[in-house]
Amino acid sequence: MNIKKVVLAYSGGLDTSVILKWLKLKYNCEVIAFCADIGQQEELDGLEEKALKTGASKVYIEDLKEEFVRDFVFPMFRGRALYENYYLLGTSIARPLIAKKQIEIAIKENADAVAHGATGKGNDQVRFELTYYSLKPDIKVIAPWREWELTSREKLIEFAKKNNIPVPVTKEKPYSSDRNLLHISYEGGILEDPWNEPDEEMFVLTNSPEKAPDKPEYITIEFENGIPVKINGEKLSPADLLSKLNEIGGIHGIGRVDIVENRFVGMKSRGVYETPGGTILYHAYRAIESITMDREVMHLRDTIAPYYSKLIYNGFWFSPEREALQKFIDEAHKNTFGIVKLKLYKGNVIIAGRKSEKSLYSSELATFEEDKIYNHKDAEGFIKLNALRLKLRSFLN
Repeated sequence: MNIKKVVLAYSGGLDTSVILKWLKLKYNCEVIAFCADIGQQEELDGLEEKALKTGASKVYIEDLKEEFVRDFVFPMFRGRALYENYYLLGTSIARPLIAKKQIEIAIKENADAVAHGATGKGNDQVRFELTYYSLKPDIKVIAPWREWELTSREKLIEFAKKNNIPVPVTKEKPYSSDRNLLHISYEGGILEDPWNEPDEEMFVLTNSPEKAPDKPEYITIEFENGIPVKINGEKLSPADLLSKLNEIGGIHGIGRVDIVENRFVGMKSRGVYETPGGTILYHAYRAIESITMDREVMHLRDTIAPYYSKLIYNGFWFSPEREALQKFIDEAHKNTFGIVKLKLYKGNVIIAGRKSEKSLYSSELATFEEDKIYNHKDAEGFIKLNALRLKLRSFLN
């Protein structure tokens, strides 16, 4: 490929530092480093200086936390996205935003190509590149892990030392981790054996349920038009709201998941996740929907939820089918207003109450006491009509 300028998704770690230098040597091109701040809380101080010293011509460090939660996390939660019944898609939903911003910078800088540090075995390469091609079909993509011979940590360190790239002296973790404002994921290393229980020292966001407070904590979350806007009556921005829920949920040991999932590329992979705030939000959404969303609309949304989740997991956020589904999902939430009361206790999220001015729940209709609205005799014809085909089958048999 004739490459003159590349925008690299850069974190400052060993892999992307090596990639930055490798791109310059391989393609003799200009490299622009881009780092997305989506709440990973990695040390950003000195990142620009390090990238420039490694050979970057320019460095972009973008604060995307509010956009991440407002335009990606909240819409996804409205769709009840849950991959294979457990995974709240914390990594999956971050990749399209990073790739989107990367393409925006590539267009602004008139770059020929974009590059990422995802391996050839994982899902992230798919998520990045499907987004690239969706937003800029003619972009060239460089994926070093699919090209180079640096196939081990030792070879990466050797390359870094040879090219005067600073390698931080840290104890190598027996697993890999990835963090953003929605979750932390852990995989690889000792976790590759699904029989091995994760070491308690591994967890960052959450107490173990055994060590969580013995007294439950009650909180309220208020929704407006399908969007969570307040915690305990305090109005917060999307990013601040999720951060607050992470803090509260972490104290009570909420949001740990250990699964073996099916990757899009074909293999099974064991992943351990911490998603305290997201887990609370997931239950809060279900609670408020139960009184504000029409029955058949809810059932239809729940029917498409596994497919919607799969689209996000596989990297199809910027696809016509996901966007079409999102329009239906957002329309379904037009009456999602109200307050949910939750009890948090030792890893559990317990619904303690819900109320809404737009509630479809009627105590007068639902009561087991005497009422003047519902005629019990009407049920007889309803039952007989629904039983008709069952009677016919019985006669035939």
